[in-house]
This record gives sequence, structure tokens and C-alpha cells, in this order.
Amino acid sequence: MSVLNRRALTGSTLVVLAVLFIALVMLTGVLFRGARVDLTQDRLYTLSDGTRSLIGKIEEPVNLQFYFSDRAAANYPALRTYAERVRELLEEMVAVAPGKLRLEVIDPQPFSEDEDRATAAGLQAVPLGGGADTLFFGLVGSNALDGQMAIPFFQPDKETFLEYDVAKLISGLSGPAKPKVGVLSGLNLSGGFDPARGGMTPGWVINDELGGLFELRTLESTVSQIPDDIELLMLVHPKNLSEDTLYAIDQFVLRGGRLLAFVDPHAEAEVAGEAADPMSNMMAEKSSDLPKLFEAWGISYDPQKVVLDAETALQLQTRPDQPAQRHLAVLGVGREHMNQQDIVTAQLDAVNLSTVGHFVVRDDSTLKLEPLIQSSLSSATTGVERVRFLPEPRELFNGFTPNATEAFVIAGRLTGPLKTAFPERSGEGHRAETEQASILLFADTDLLTDRLWVQTQQFFGQRVMNAFAKNGDLVVNAVDNLVGSSDLIGVRARSTSARPFTRVEALKRQADDRFRAKEQELQTQLTETERQLTELQSQRSANDGGQLLSAEQQAAIKRFQDEKLRIRKELRQVRRDLDQDISRLGTQLKVINIAGVPLLLTVVAVAFALSRARRRREESKV
Repeated sequence: MSVLNRRALTGSTLVVLAVLFIALVMLTGVLFRGARVDLTQDRLYTLSDGTRSLIGKIEEPVNLQFYFSDRAAANYPALRTYAERVRELLEEMVAVAPGKLRLEVIDPQPFSEDEDRATAAGLQAVPLGGGADTLFFGLVGSNALDGQMAIPFFQPDKETFLEYDVAKLISGLSGPAKPKVGVLSGLNLSGGFDPARGGMTPGWVINDELGGLFELRTLESTVSQIPDDIELLMLVHPKNLSEDTLYAIDQFVLRGGRLLAFVDPHAEAEVAGEAADPMSNMMAEKSSDLPKLFEAWGISYDPQKVVLDAETALQLQTRPDQPAQRHLAVLGVGREHMNQQDIVTAQLDAVNLSTVGHFVVRDDSTLKLEPLIQSSLSSATTGVERVRFLPEPRELFNGFTPNATEAFVIAGRLTGPLKTAFPERSGEGHRAETEQASILLFADTDLLTDRLWVQTQQFFGQRVMNAFAKNGDLVVNAVDNLVGSSDLIGVRARSTSARPFTRVEALKRQADDRFRAKEQELQTQLTETERQLTELQSQRSANDGGQLLSAEQQAAIKRFQDEKLRIRKELRQVRRDLDQDISRLGTQLKVINIAGVPLLLTVVAVAFALSRARRRREESKV
């Protein structure tokens, strides 16, 4: 009996423990839903300070309705995992602001009222194919004033922008009226009919991004007065502005208006004239400048000079039949070349620019120029003509001598007292000076173009955007900062989970420099040999018997061919050394990841076990 009782007791205990374990797991899942320890380097899964500040300023409650077709996504585990990520983010926001944010999770069934409400709110129903149900995966927000905004579909490939997209929606429903931004542009940002192409062109993505956050108002290039309700004036590629327009800009700044200006020594997006042919378009000058204003502000800017940078030069494939080449005039600027102390550029890790100029503040200027984006020390300037008529990017390396003492300021912030550029004018409302100007200058307009920072494609009738650089964040940060909003900047400037292989890129640059030096050496020897052959040919006597080539010429050709084979062998060795360096680095990383971490954990576990055994021995002696 005792044996049977013990068995029964043991079995009952196991059942009770199993039930308690299941109950504990279920209770933990409810009580600690969404709880996590964020061990990522940049705390990617923790709400940013900007989001917390933005939510804390909500005055009237904002209602959030999260639509996700759970049943329809049963066979898409990756999508379900991302939906859980979205839901946890929304729940964390609600927990930070109880009573100010209200969340409702809805699984819209086919042909239901929930499905009709989701469609009416602008959510995108994605057909799954094969006769399956459609999938809803979006967010609808509303406020007490019947205002409504929506995120039509959460794209998994935009996870790095998830918190920003939700925070922007909440800000749009809880904040005041959108700030008014006046746009005076020499480029067609908003799209429309293009006479040069004979068809409709979509607007630039940056224009859509700004339009979603601010009230954009287009100003004519002949405007003689900036409206008083404009909070920020955005100049893009200003060319040949009249004196009256320049005076209007001058007075706008002096009466406290904020200015964001993009000038460019070579604006690649400019189309010269209506229905311009490619040749005339290439020959046309595409520079922009504000000479009278810059002169009054104490800013030196040469619209005929382009900055070349060997360290930040991007690799571009100009022709399908050739490998990618580094282009000294197309720059990929990283965090180390952007001001991490300024909120506009803080934590941005990749901004692409092309054919940029630079600014210098003169000693007699009353303004202070704080750099936002700079070149590396491996940079120099060249005439814009070399870029306009450039046959091959490699040509820019000819005669390139880096400036090893000073970086060039590509974008900067101007602050301080300022006097008018038009002291001869007077009249009612004329301003002669201001104690504090607020100006941001960029010596590039190409950074606004889609090709340098974002890819677009059609997805079920909608334009889907996939950003590969932070140009859009940079511009919106600049506008946000100038109009006084900083909360969204704190959200937008968060790092992504991508980590570039900087050491591998450095190895490639070094090998590329060595390869180019050998290539130039080969070309030099080829030119010299051809010159010697020409001299030998001219000196050939009539006693050669009509030979096409003399023995001396044949020997020279043989020497050149041998030398050519030798140098080509060295070129191949340079590439092999590069591959070996990268392979060796990859092997080291694999050893660390595969063997190093387990070995470290083993050492820690053994040390812990030995320490515990030692304590037990000491306790037993006592």
C-alpha cells in the first residue's frame, strides 16, 4: 500500500505542478504582455524621448483602431510576428499615456461592418491570392473634433520607421494647425506635366513627406512680399531672382522669419528650357546662388566650384558593361561627417549628395556658421565644367590633390545679428536689422531628388517608398527645427538595425586606390611607348628594305608587352589580396561568433560551478 500511495502521491504532485506551470505561463503572458529587456545597442525597441514627450502633450483623447486580419494571415508567420510587434508598440504608447490614448484591436471579418469601416477610413485591403480572403493591416486614428488619419498598411520592410509613422499620426491628431511653409523653387518638386518628356511626372517624395506634416504654399519666383502667415521660407535652387524678390526674402528674415535655402553649383534635376534636347540640356549652366544676400551676410560661396571627396565617394555603375566606379562628386556622408550635437543631423547615419558646393564665413561677418555636414579631409574643389562634361567618373582622379588641413562646409546653420542687404531702401515696415537670424544653408539640391535616397514602386495602386538613405529625415528635421517642433525629430532620428561593414569598405577603398595607381602607371607606360614607337618610325632609314617594323621597334614592342603582362599580373594580385583580406576578416568574425561566445559562456559557467563548489566545501568544514 505504501508503494501505491507513494506512486499516487507522486502522480498527483506532477499533475498539480503541471497545472500550476500552465497557469503560471498563462498568467505571465497576460501580466507581462509586451514586457521586454532591450539589449540592443541603440535601444531600438524602447520608446524614444520624442515619442514620450509628444504623447505627454496630448490634451484631448486620441482613439486608435488597429486593424489586423488575424485569420487571413494564418499562413504568413512573418506577417503575424510583425503584427505582434506593431501591437506591442501601440500598447506601450497607451501605457505611457493612460487616458490620453485609447486602443482598440479589430479583426475585420469578410463582409462585416468592421471591414466596411476599415475601407471607408482608407485602409488598404490586400488580396492574398488563390481565392483567399483579403488582408487588412493598418491603423486608424481619430480625435474629439472628428479629425481622422490613417496608416493604410504597415509594410514590414519599413519597420525602422514604425514608431515615427505612428507618432506622426498621433501628432497630426493632437497638435495645433500645421505650420505654414512657403516654397519658392526653381525645380519642379510637385510634379505635373513635363514638356521635356511630353507626359505627367509624379511629385518628388520629399514634397509628399513635407506636405503630410506642414501646409506647403507655393510662391512665385517673382514674389515681391512674403505673406505674414508664412513661418518658414524654403528656397530651392533660386536662380536669377529679381531685386524685389531678394528684398522680400531679406525683409522676411529680418522680421523674424526662418529661412531654409538650397543652392547648388550643378543641379542635375534642372531641365534647361521647355522640350530641351539632351545636348542643350547638358550645355546649360545649372547653378544657383543668392549673391547679394550672401555678400551682406558675410558668406562666401562659389557657384562654379564643386567639392570632390575621396573618402565619402560613392561607387556608381555608369554603364552596364563596366564595373562600378567611385565617383568623387557623388558623396555618401556618414555619421562622422555630420554634426551629432545639432538636432537636425543628430544620429543620422547616411545622407547622399551630388555635385555639392561649400560655404565659408568671412572674418567680417556678424553671423556664426555652425557646420551641419562637412566633407572629409581627403577632399578638394574643382571647376563645375569638369562635372558637366565628364565622360567617365575615373577622370576626376586625374590631378586630384586632397586638402589635408580643412574640411569643406556643405551645409550649415547661420545665427547671430544681421543687417539688411538693401540699406538704400526705406519705407513703411522696412527692417534694417535683427538681433537673431535663423537660417539653414545647403550647398546641394540633388539631395532632394528621389534617386539619391528613396526607391518607389506601385503596390496595389499605392506608391510604396523604401528609403536607403536619410535625406528625407534630414530635410524634414530641418523644417521641423526651424518651425519650432522637436518631438518628431527625436523619433525620426533614431538609428536603424543596419550595421554597414565599415572595415570591409575601407579595405575595398584601399585596394581600389592601389588598383587605380597601377592602372595609371600602365596608361603612362603605354603613352610613353607609343611616343617612342612614333619617333622610331620617323627615324627609320630607307635601308630598312620596306620593313613595316624595324628590329628596334619590334624589340620595343616586345618589352612593352612583357611589361604590360607584368603590371596586369600585379593588378590581379591586388584584387586577390583584397579578397584574402576580406576572407580573413570574415573568418575571424565567424570564429568569434561560432566559437568565441560559447567558449566565453563555458568559462563563466565553469567559474561559477567552481566558486559554488568551493563555498560548499567551506560550509561543510564549518
